[in-house]
Amino acid sequence: MVSAAAETAIHVIIMETFKLNENFFKIPESYLFSEVAARVAAYKAENPEADIISLGIGDVTRPIAPSVIAAMHEAVEEMSTAEGFHGYGPEQGYMFLREAIALHDYEERGVHVSPDEIFISDGAKSDLANIGDIFSAQCRVAVTDPVYPVYVDTNVMGGRAGRLSSCRWDRIEYLPCTEENAFIPSLPSRCPDLIYLCYPNNPTGTVLSRAELAKWVDYAIENQCVILFDSAYESFISTPGVPHSIYEVPGARKVAIEFRSFSKRAGFTGLRCGYTVVPEELRLPASDGKMHSLRKMWLRRQSTKFNGASYVIQRGAAAVYTRGGLEETSRQTAGYKENAALLLRTCRSAGLEVEGGVDAPYVWVRCPEGYGSWDFFSLLLTRLHIVSTPGCGFGPAGEGYVRLTAFNTPEATREAAARLSALKNC
Repeated sequence: MVSAAAETAIHVIIMETFKLNENFFKIPESYLFSEVAARVAAYKAENPEADIISLGIGDVTRPIAPSVIAAMHEAVEEMSTAEGFHGYGPEQGYMFLREAIALHDYEERGVHVSPDEIFISDGAKSDLANIGDIFSAQCRVAVTDPVYPVYVDTNVMGGRAGRLSSCRWDRIEYLPCTEENAFIPSLPSRCPDLIYLCYPNNPTGTVLSRAELAKWVDYAIENQCVILFDSAYESFISTPGVPHSIYEVPGARKVAIEFRSFSKRAGFTGLRCGYTVVPEELRLPASDGKMHSLRKMWLRRQSTKFNGASYVIQRGAAAVYTRGGLEETSRQTAGYKENAALLLRTCRSAGLEVEGGVDAPYVWVRCPEGYGSWDFFSLLLTRLHIVSTPGCGFGPAGEGYVRLTAFNTPEATREAAARLSALKNC
């Protein structure tokens, strides 16, 4: 047996040896969507007969487009031959996909992006989380509020957030998007180094016009900020004058990194593929007084920490840009937009105040008077058997709202709309 003194000595040695990133201890233990899943699971366990319809997590429900499936089948067959086998691919992604992206997502919209500025990954979430590797822990951060939780949580992990007090991190500047400012955030007041923008917005479903986005680009140029622009939902834009890319704004190549995903555009939530654009013009000074290319830094980071996305998946992603792929994925997006429009009409008919649902797959619903976000979440779950996402999980300004997604099937969405109609009688 080990004596008490020996156990104490071992404990002291361990405490002196292991050094952990204690920023992880600052983050709330439960991730928003994990907490939602846990509460839904508990309710299901107690009410197994309940027919639950999920309008919560933004996961797609439509099958992968036939053109994409065919391309992946062909790629799998290639891998079965000595001539067609692919091992480690380029960390930046295969040129056939990067060229397709540069042409269809940018050049056809009058925007120049070189294939060498495009980095293929296993999804925008990964890149949004990992981009902090090339920035100092001392960088000041600004986020719109409400906001996708990954932006905030990864900066907490990276030591940029400071202390949590009253649901706010004291080194992060929150830029409220509320009914009072028509959900258009004001420019920062503390001159941050990094600004996170997501448009079309998750969770509010709102957008910025080109003129509104230009204000942010001009601000970033004047104050030497970097805009981290998440445009994962750009394929849902149908309103004229709403930019699909921040690079449609003059000067943006000097200050912005853009993140995109095939998850919502082509249903790749289970396949995992996205990309990040880091323009060659984007350069910042370091302590040596020299200007440094962020593209080169990101390439070095990816070359060290990432072995590239699967060849088979990249072939599938490239097929999205074929004639058949574009037609098929456009029909899928149109179906989700119809779901969003139905939810929007239904909520308004039920007397609820709502935003979004036009250029985005999200409907942002104000809770009825007297209800907080989790209260309304519980009412929808227990009375209507509908899963939503509490707005408070997206930041302080999200309290008093819930988010509904349009990603369920048409049949389930119609049933959910019928149930939501009952709210006007509550």
